[in-house]
Amino acid sequence: MSQSPERDAQGAHFIGGTPFFASQHDQRLSYALYVPKDHTPQAPPLPLVVIQHGTGRSAELYRDRWKEFAIRHRCIILTPLFPAGIGEPGELHNFKFLKYQDMRFDEELLYMVDEVGERFNAQRERFVLHGFSGGGQFVHRFFYVHPDRLAGVSIGAPGRITQLDDTLPWWIGTADFEERFGVGIDLEALRSVPVHMVVGAEDVETWEINNVGGPNWMDGVEKTGRTRIERLRTLRDNFEAHGIKVRLDIVPGVAHQGVGVAPAVQEFVADVLARNLTS
Repeated sequence: MSQSPERDAQGAHFIGGTPFFASQHDQRLSYALYVPKDHTPQAPPLPLVVIQHGTGRSAELYRDRWKEFAIRHRCIILTPLFPAGIGEPGELHNFKFLKYQDMRFDEELLYMVDEVGERFNAQRERFVLHGFSGGGQFVHRFFYVHPDRLAGVSIGAPGRITQLDDTLPWWIGTADFEERFGVGIDLEALRSVPVHMVVGAEDVETWEINNVGGPNWMDGVEKTGRTRIERLRTLRDNFEAHGIKVRLDIVPGVAHQGVGVAPAVQEFVADVLARNLTS
């Protein structure tokens, strides 16, 4: 773990766009990186930006699309991969809700962050986290459990939202949150994290998010809005009612496309990195 990557036939795969590495904590899971090619173990650790995939598991696409950003803004991009089918064949949604059977996907991400910090000379105490669609579901729930680990969070077009409301059952709301996750909601910590929400202005298809009776359906979802735009506005209003400031971008001409909203996300992340947040 502590051995420095070498710029040779072996070490060449530890800089630039890397392969997917099995997590050393749980080898069912893996991650890839983009590491600026001039970064060395002797240099100050670079900030870490985590891009969480959605249902389609497009982790490699996000790694490659964030390459130029990593070079320009001097950071390391981490793209976790939580495979479909963990626990049961064809299972698609478990990571979005953080806890599934014996797994805590939020904690597994933190193990990856710590591993990357050690192996690739990255800051690991606090990092920027973005996710789109199913990734947007994961990141806002991760934010509730681990605000102390986040330098900023960008929530992209989640189809299902969890409001800060202890009168509503998990995962529509946060009733029994402490029993489930071992920590309470820390509103002061949440208020200290820069929050971005983003969705395409043409993201209006509802076939995937209004699937009554589906494995990721819960009665009450329909009350949060019909489209992803409406649901994200509901989440924004919920945050602001609790004193959490939100930047909301509704991107013209973009449907349900993570790549399409990427420029708005990168503008937010660049602003966070420019604040010179360190570990």
